[in-house]
Amino acid sequence: MTDQAGATRAETPDATDIPGKPTSASRTTLSHIMTHNDTNLLGTVHGGVIMKLVDDAAGAVAGRHSGGPAVTASMDEMAFLEPVRVGDLVHVKAQVNWTGRTSMEVGVRVLAERWNESAPPTQVGSAYLVFAAVDADGKPRRVPPVIPETDRDRRRYQEAQIRRTHRLARRRAIMELRERRAAEGFED
Repeated sequence: MTDQAGATRAETPDATDIPGKPTSASRTTLSHIMTHNDTNLLGTVHGGVIMKLVDDAAGAVAGRHSGGPAVTASMDEMAFLEPVRVGDLVHVKAQVNWTGRTSMEVGVRVLAERWNESAPPTQVGSAYLVFAAVDADGKPRRVPPVIPETDRDRRRYQEAQIRRTHRLARRRAIMELRERRAAEGFED
């Protein structure tokens, strides 16, 4: 049997135990006006400032979706497409793209617009973050499955599965390399 995202029940562990939540239930936008305190030596907004806003928005989405605390496990593919300047109004849009048993991928788009212009916002960045839901003791806890609602949500769900497969394969290849080097007597 397949779900709305085209995944089989076997790909969504224990999907029937916790009711799913639609993508829109936790989608959020965080907006912030950039000031001189946010700039780097080049006079543009520090990439780290943007990354913090991305992590903040993604964390809010992960907490909303999971119904409790969630911690950042990884940030993938943080792309800076255009510089952000002092006075730009930055909008960070985030949503859950995919869920596993205790983890979630959150997709984030970063848009910027001049505070004093009526031009539409421009996409200036994007990122994918993985969050793990945790209980009061910091132990992993189950998350509800995400229910994609639109064709775009279903595409994001499928793309997230591909990214997850690549993350796991990369981690496995690195661990195998480290084990092989250790067996050959190399110390890292």
